[in-house]
Amino acid sequence: MNTTPFNDGTAQSLSETYRRGDDQVAALFGSAHCSDIEAWSRRAARLDQGAGGRADRRRLGEALADYQRRLDSGALALKHVEALAGEGALAVVGGQQAGLFGGPLLIAYKALTVIQAAKHASRSLGRPVVPVFWIAGEDHDFEEANHLYVSPGEGEPRKVKLTRPEGPRHAVSRTTLAAVDWEVALTELALTLPDTEFKPNLLRQIRGYASDAPTLTLAFARLLSDWFAEDGLVLMDADDPAIRRLEAGMFRELVVRSEELSEALAAGEASVRQLGYPIQAESAPDGANLFVHAEQGRTLLFRQGDRFEDRKGGLAYGRDELLRMAEERPEQLSNNALSRPLMQDYLLPVLATVLGPSEIAYWASLGPAFAAFGLEMPIIVPRQSFTYLEPQVEKLLAKYGVTAEQIASDGGRMRSDWLSAQDTWDIGGRFADARARFGELYAPLLDMVSQVDRGLAKLGESNMSLILEQISYLEQRTAGALAGRHEASLRQWDRMLHSIRPLEQPQERIYGIVHFINRYGTGWLAALRCIPFDVTGGHRLMAQKQAEPGGRHQEVCCS
Repeated sequence: MNTTPFNDGTAQSLSETYRRGDDQVAALFGSAHCSDIEAWSRRAARLDQGAGGRADRRRLGEALADYQRRLDSGALALKHVEALAGEGALAVVGGQQAGLFGGPLLIAYKALTVIQAAKHASRSLGRPVVPVFWIAGEDHDFEEANHLYVSPGEGEPRKVKLTRPEGPRHAVSRTTLAAVDWEVALTELALTLPDTEFKPNLLRQIRGYASDAPTLTLAFARLLSDWFAEDGLVLMDADDPAIRRLEAGMFRELVVRSEELSEALAAGEASVRQLGYPIQAESAPDGANLFVHAEQGRTLLFRQGDRFEDRKGGLAYGRDELLRMAEERPEQLSNNALSRPLMQDYLLPVLATVLGPSEIAYWASLGPAFAAFGLEMPIIVPRQSFTYLEPQVEKLLAKYGVTAEQIASDGGRMRSDWLSAQDTWDIGGRFADARARFGELYAPLLDMVSQVDRGLAKLGESNMSLILEQISYLEQRTAGALAGRHEASLRQWDRMLHSIRPLEQPQERIYGIVHFINRYGTGWLAALRCIPFDVTGGHRLMAQKQAEPGGRHQEVCCS
């Protein structure tokens, strides 16, 4: 792949300011910027000193190994787990909620960043660093996870969706799905994806991983494990009961020190506001920053004196009762977005964490919370971010003399301007002139008829409106005829728009991973490994170095 910097319009965001090494923003994260290799060494030393305060490595290794075997992960992932269970190995961690059929492109890019950052750190520090992908299976927003977009070949991207069962909103990892639900989604995917040489194998793979009607989290993990098997990516479901049992100690701390955590979060938010940035995920002063898994679904808790309740008053626990739950039934508890980073640091020896722009924005408030729990923030590594320039689209850009950045920022207007330039008759101007001249001719008639009979004035105005409507109708039909003359070219403009900025959103947030595997095969994923790692991230445009007619990849890369 060839890559070049690409302006994605985030120049003023907190995450972009951090990426560029601003000292004030870096201070929010403990002044340890990812571009400073000494910061990585200092973090590694800190982890070595504080190893005794974290979850038991041996039990962690057992839980992770069991999960990898359930996914039928490759030998390298199990080797990485074995290293993590011993002494000396560290981890680079990144996470995301599960996504239907592998989810959007940004998940592949995050997994790639985790893998590349782990290799970067291992080379720099001369010690094992394991890539770990944390699946947020505890999240209960099923509607966020249950769909993806693919291109049907022409026209706008189409949504493929997996229906959520009726009932309470439990964690995605605890939401049981029926075989018929999977079959409906698989059939919709098969009908929507355009036919390619890669489609049969892709559908067989996806069907195989959904054949036993798994949870959405498990089906997602199977695909990710397969796609990144050669990289030894270690996958972990945050809602795995074996993992939950290891987290009991931190759950207890979160209950005991709930007020202290709230104060620390408020202090962190104040520091962010002082720099002029909005708060990405604002804490509640009375928030417990914990969920409980109950019959009515996953429910957020708040403090009411020495009690913990939900906002509706349907659940209520005394502090001692919640502490017993943390000790005896930790699988009934789960973190929210603001306490999850603390749990991650307790569970794993996190050298660095890979975060997307929104995550960096809310992690900026967490410095005082880490300090309150005697922890230091890991190194923050911005997720790699890309817009893929498809070979056919690259040719269209050259044909119309535009750039991918122009299409991303103002493609809709450029399409309209191009069509206007084909109007050698000045259709809009001629019709505007006709309306103006008609108004000039008709005004004296209106005056005359109202003098003859005032009752005719309203009829005259109505008649004028009808005639103007007919003129506008003829203008619309004429403009449509002009567009019809250039239908093929307009489809090409739409092809550029739908590829680079689908649904007026970043490409990586709309299209599913399967969209590109279906078009270009798994060689497309392999080619991602060829892209040089930039520890500071940034958005890049990527294009093929070589391609056969039809866009088939010819690149071979060693990772």
